[in-house]
Amino acid sequence: MAAGAPRIFVSHLAGVPVFDPNGDQVGRVRDLVAMLRVGGRPPRLLGLVVEVVSRRRIFLPMTRVTGVESGQVITTGVVNMRRFEQRPTERMVLGELLDRRVTLVGTGEECTVLDVAIQQLPARRDWEINRVFVRKGKGGALRRRGETLTVEWSAVTGFSLEEHGQGAESLLATFEQMRPADLANVLHHLPPKRRAEIANALDDDRLADVLEELPEDDQIEIIGKLKEERAADVLEAMDPDDAADLLSELPADDQERFLTLMQPDDAADVRRLLSYEERTAGGLMTTEPIVLRPDATVADALARVRQQDLSPALAAQVYVCRPPDETPTGKYLGTVHFQRLLRDPPFTLVSSIVDNDLPPLRPDASLPAVTSYLAAYNMVAVPVVDESGSLLGAVTVDDVLDHLLPDDWRETDFHDSDVGQSGGAEEHARGH
Repeated sequence: MAAGAPRIFVSHLAGVPVFDPNGDQVGRVRDLVAMLRVGGRPPRLLGLVVEVVSRRRIFLPMTRVTGVESGQVITTGVVNMRRFEQRPTERMVLGELLDRRVTLVGTGEECTVLDVAIQQLPARRDWEINRVFVRKGKGGALRRRGETLTVEWSAVTGFSLEEHGQGAESLLATFEQMRPADLANVLHHLPPKRRAEIANALDDDRLADVLEELPEDDQIEIIGKLKEERAADVLEAMDPDDAADLLSELPADDQERFLTLMQPDDAADVRRLLSYEERTAGGLMTTEPIVLRPDATVADALARVRQQDLSPALAAQVYVCRPPDETPTGKYLGTVHFQRLLRDPPFTLVSSIVDNDLPPLRPDASLPAVTSYLAAYNMVAVPVVDESGSLLGAVTVDDVLDHLLPDDWRETDFHDSDVGQSGGAEEHARGH
């Protein structure tokens, strides 16, 4: 870039696509890597952390960046697919610098970092963090009322200090539109201290969604750092099968303590799931499928299917049962598939269009049996019924995949050959 290159605030780079010179997308920006320097000099921006198609995070040196404009990043086209590993001297800009409390040098006032700006140096390929956007005040519930201003990097101090009680609002605002799986990936790659701070800042429902996408070790770590009452609230917000999976990894005393703190109805569902062997239909199922009475209409069914918090697999079919409606239900009568709901008039009774040709599964059915059932009948969910004919829940294909894949599948790289070319060792050298 020429002299007078534009200044770019890093919050505008979060999640933007990265393209090679041919216009093919390499991945998306998930963070930036900087190295703090002594003497109040602005940090040097070393490169970008890019999440490629395989969910792997790689390092893209700024020397390989040819353009940062119009909501996109352009690279030279040579990408090293080696997994990014943060070094002790490096700082993650989005993950570690935003929300940090710093002090204005001139006045001694405390303020909170909302954003930082990067700029390419004239006649050079180096980039620096040279401006800081801050809000005055000590933070807390009234922090948004403070004055905001943009200052030079040298006008604030405190970035090199160990941060205690760092906030999370600015980082979360940056990633507000992320899917839970993508935000979980962001959390997984943060330092444990920062991960706990972000978890504390998320509301219960959002944290529950993210926890369901995290590896078990991260789940246990985060739950263990929450206050017990908050942890119980988050467990209640999780899908019962995911909450049961998490609790099954904890010691029995911890399980019972959390279950006692949960609402009785939510705890009862989780206790029921914990009573089944893990790799059986009972251990895999969710206790919250869509259940309708025989006198419900197609219009009623479609209204339930439209609920935003339902996963696509659970919304693909409804289960018709005699009262009671909550699992375990009265007698299971059959399934109505979403496509059938679209073909029949709204006033049609669901009891007249049930599919009862396919037998439901028993709760003790093994994982191979569940997998074979889904594959043989091209289903995305299957009902689980007990010996008395009551619907206990449903197993969805996503839960089956979770148990078929390796335990570390969220950290495993897939299809790297589809992502880009591998560069030389200099790609990971950071130019130190």
